[in-house]
Amino acid sequence: MHVSRSRGRARRPLLPLIAAICAVALIGGCSGAATSASDRPAPDASGTAASDTTNQAADTQPAPNDLQNDYETVIKNVLPSVVQIDAGDALGSGIIWDAQGHVVTNAHVVGKRKSFKVTVATREQPVTARLVSSFPQQDLAVIKLDTVPGGLKAAKFGDTSDVAVGQIVLAMGSPLGLSSSVTQGIVSAVGRTVSEGSSGGGTGATIANMVQTSAAINPGNSGGALVNLNSEVIGIPTLAATDPDLGGTAAPGIGFAIPVSLVKNIANQIIKNGKVNDSGRAALGIEGRTVLGPDFQPAGVAVVSTTKNSAAAAAGIKSGDIIVKIGNTEVPTITSLTEALASIRPGQRVKVSYLRNGATKSAQVTLGRM
Repeated sequence: MHVSRSRGRARRPLLPLIAAICAVALIGGCSGAATSASDRPAPDASGTAASDTTNQAADTQPAPNDLQNDYETVIKNVLPSVVQIDAGDALGSGIIWDAQGHVVTNAHVVGKRKSFKVTVATREQPVTARLVSSFPQQDLAVIKLDTVPGGLKAAKFGDTSDVAVGQIVLAMGSPLGLSSSVTQGIVSAVGRTVSEGSSGGGTGATIANMVQTSAAINPGNSGGALVNLNSEVIGIPTLAATDPDLGGTAAPGIGFAIPVSLVKNIANQIIKNGKVNDSGRAALGIEGRTVLGPDFQPAGVAVVSTTKNSAAAAAGIKSGDIIVKIGNTEVPTITSLTEALASIRPGQRVKVSYLRNGATKSAQVTLGRM
């Protein structure tokens, strides 16, 4: 899977784009067709309407504007909690976490900066903010407003276990610098493990259990909110898929959001401790690199070094070994190794197969924590 970050960089005039976007700005409205005379029940022999069954069935149908009203209610409830983050060379989005002014966003939005300008719904002028901490390994970060404006509204965060395929969702943020923008779609899949690139400001994170959505995610949406119709944030839009056959252009309708369970775990630790002590992710404790086989194709992960007292070191794996399997999963690249580990919990015992001086060996490894 090829993915690109949805961070916004361009600062060119957007007037032509705004016109194009405004032309399709209405989202999710349902329209009802009026009943024609030929659609009405024919009278029976007595001259009365054929049956009340049709009318009774019609009474059970949802009102034409129910879904539109739901959309409008969600937008009214959540959009005031979504902010625009100016990181100097780029624009991204964020979500108000609490009344103290903490804002959760993507690590790739904040980059290496320590201070930011944040546009909130309750104030026309931007508010300055500072970095609390960033956790690039899961592409999450928390910043804090220097001054908390009156009426600041924290978002309501949902539960990952309630997210289901087919669920209607809205994505809120600042795509291409257009603040307070909303797109709609559905949850297309859950449980995706996705790796983002490390070039162009990316963190190179591999993130498990991501929510795949058809709601449009564009540059600038990163760090914003993926929301259900209960006005709950269920994820942070982070990545958009790209099609390598089209020169790396965005693949429409394939975006990914960090699941809310991970967001809550990381954000709570950063706010409480100023850092992440437990990512919940398994680790071997190695520094590795992809190696190529005789056919010049990726053939495994060479262990460059092992961390002292790490899971790998304790199992006898050492520098120069080439890891080829985790359990029954082949790991020809460093990315595939990271993805394999992302689906395993710390403390689990797994079989690691590796090559040493051309001979195949294996070890039972009790995985540590990232």
